[in-house]
Amino acid sequence: MLNMKDIMETMTMIQEEHLDIRTITMGISLLDCCDTDIDKSCEKVYEKICRLAGNLVQTGEEIEKKYGIPIVNKRVSVTPIAMLTAVSGGDPVKYAHALDKAAKKIGVNFIGGYTALVQKGFAAGDRELIESIPRALAETDFVCSSVNVGSTKAGINMDAVKMMGNVVKEASQLTSDRQCIGAAKLVVFCNAPEDNPFMAGAFHGVGEPDCVINVGVSGPGVVRAALSKLPKDAPLSEVADLIKKTAFKITRMGQLVGSEASAKLGVPFGIIDLSLAPTPAVGDSVAHILKEIGLEQCGTHGTTAALAMLNDAVKKGGVMASSSVGGLSGAFIPVSEDAGMIDAAEAGTLTLEKLEAMTAVCSVGLDMIVLPGDTPADTISAIIADEAAIGMVNSKTTAVRVIPAIGHEAGEVLDFGGLLGTGPIMKINRKSSSVMIQRGGRIPAPMQSLKN
Repeated sequence: MLNMKDIMETMTMIQEEHLDIRTITMGISLLDCCDTDIDKSCEKVYEKICRLAGNLVQTGEEIEKKYGIPIVNKRVSVTPIAMLTAVSGGDPVKYAHALDKAAKKIGVNFIGGYTALVQKGFAAGDRELIESIPRALAETDFVCSSVNVGSTKAGINMDAVKMMGNVVKEASQLTSDRQCIGAAKLVVFCNAPEDNPFMAGAFHGVGEPDCVINVGVSGPGVVRAALSKLPKDAPLSEVADLIKKTAFKITRMGQLVGSEASAKLGVPFGIIDLSLAPTPAVGDSVAHILKEIGLEQCGTHGTTAALAMLNDAVKKGGVMASSSVGGLSGAFIPVSEDAGMIDAAEAGTLTLEKLEAMTAVCSVGLDMIVLPGDTPADTISAIIADEAAIGMVNSKTTAVRVIPAIGHEAGEVLDFGGLLGTGPIMKINRKSSSVMIQRGGRIPAPMQSLKN
């Protein structure tokens, strides 16, 4: 039986607390699109995406109207394109154009999967794809790219880390006339999940079905609003319990949308990614949740502990609400996309070093962080290596999405607009890491990898 109190509570969450389905993402396998002729392969890629995802946007809009639930983004993720390049050879950017053309045809917001998985070394097609990433992102509008450079099982491929510093820098340089947007569509992972529906890191893993629907739910505003009603002297165990109960309610909504989309599109329902993904909107901020927990401002002492509790409680609530929780699930801390994080960075409370500490306990890593334009490529590689080490040793996903603001200095601002928000340019440590990065090779897998 429908409970009027529950209905009114959900309406309040949507109308006043920024609750939304952040994305429904269709994952599509392109393994059957391989061909020794790259042009034929690109034709197959375009045809399959358009055939399977042609009704994705319309379906999302129908569900929005039926339930009154905002679905902000409709997206597609595909098999890592490096796997297709290994067969076809040729210029990988042709695949990027095919993906972009398909995205425009079906009307999605982003398409992810211009990806290489090189945690243990380079297979055929991997180097070519990685070297082509800056061009691919500069010449397309909707394509997103990711590279997995490490894992707990494999260690860290430092040759790939060295390459990615240059790739990130070049991606910014080639799009410097567009707020360096190329680097904002590129993520470097350790322990990348195969079912993540969030961009820019989404790709369709080789262990996934031929086609699947994954849902990403977001509700930092809902969690903040719930905590604001709790007495300031309530013990942290009560705070964690309230976060858990709120996450349960949010996840149930995601389960409904995912099941409905699966039935309408005739493809399996994969996972719900319950991630507190913020927006620049006031009140829709993970940093503001941390303030409700009891911090004067995000970045001060106690931030890492508060974030750890938040992340854990979100996962516990989500797992109780659905047997299909996956992806990243937890709390995101993208600086440019979070009003509270922006304020803290501009005030100097939130530094790059503090953000790195926070990534040890959050869902992803250093996300949407703007660096001075003259940051050396080796320094970017070293930032990537640090994050990969946190992920490798702690058996968790970590990622780096940093944007060197070409022509700009620390203290200035880069404005991306929309969900990507506004990024204050953060100070970096100017001491060199060049000798370590230029060594290359591989950081061996840790003892934690020996679990068999």
